Amino acid sequence: MSNAEQEGLAAALLVARAKQGDARAFEELVRRYRKRIYALALHLTGSGSDADDITQDVFLRAYRALDSFEGRSEFFTWVYRMTVNRSLNARRDRDRRGEEPMDDLRVELAVKVDARENPGAAAELRQTYGRLVRALDALPAEMKTTVVLVALQGLSHGEAAVVQKCSDGTIAWRMHEARRRLAQAMRPQQVSRRRPLSAELSRLLADHGLPPLVVKPN
Repeated sequence: MSNAEQEGLAAALLVARAKQGDARAFEELVRRYRKRIYALALHLTGSGSDADDITQDVFLRAYRALDSFEGRSEFFTWVYRMTVNRSLNARRDRDRRGEEPMDDLRVELAVKVDARENPGAAAELRQTYGRLVRALDALPAEMKTTVVLVALQGLSHGEAAVVQKCSDGTIAWRMHEARRRLAQAMRPQQVSRRRPLSAELSRLLADHGLPPLVVKPN
């Protein structure tokens, strides 16, 4: 049995116990999935406060609707779909009002993880991740959601297809097109740098299918 299958089985058992009134079983479900739900909401909304509100709301809704959850899909698929819907609605509402998030934590959180307390690497990563986040936000909503689910959340194409209610082929096309658009947005000629990229950052860009940034001569 794969790790994903084991996780699905464990979640199904917790759901069954929670349906029988075991509050600690539902608390365990929240503990298992809260960080992933928050990260999903944060990447889709770009707002830490929105992500907090959505995370709380999703688990509250899941708890209230638990009796109606029939288990035809996995628990994580169910709460992921709720999170995607709430996040896209929140982003659309904010865009209609012309508001920019005041607490976009995505770049700083990524820098904190990848820079490993190296100030030089942090400066490089902050600039590059900032541009990458802006390019990600410029993608159509469904395409951006696919990228977040697959590239950032680690879902398979099949799992992302279930969450987004589309075919595996649609997920594959969205990922291909998103890589093309992101690579275009990160074109070398759009960047002027005074020193070369570190080997670490070059590898990071390569891992994400992005071209290395070209250094303009001093």
